[in-house]
Amino acid sequence: MATCGIAAGARPVMLEFVKEIEKRGLRNVTVSQTGCIGMCRFEPMVDVLVPGQEKVTYVNLKPEDVGKIVAEHIVNGNVVTELTINEKQ
Repeated sequence: MATCGIAAGARPVMLEFVKEIEKRGLRNVTVSQTGCIGMCRFEPMVDVLVPGQEKVTYVNLKPEDVGKIVAEHIVNGNVVTELTINEKQ
């Protein structure tokens, strides 16, 4: 969460991920933050990394997107394609 991400609303998105993961009691999920990766126009961004699978990057997120990502992708293994970088380029 560099300045660009924070200005775009990354902190509320991160806090919503923490809240949703705690609410669901997901013990095998880690939320961490990074600095700038040079793609400011896509902020807030989130990478979901699942061992043995390709990284999925979600972009232009809002707190209300988090529940769907946690439920669909993290819990059920289904990528929410409409929120990924591949759909937003």
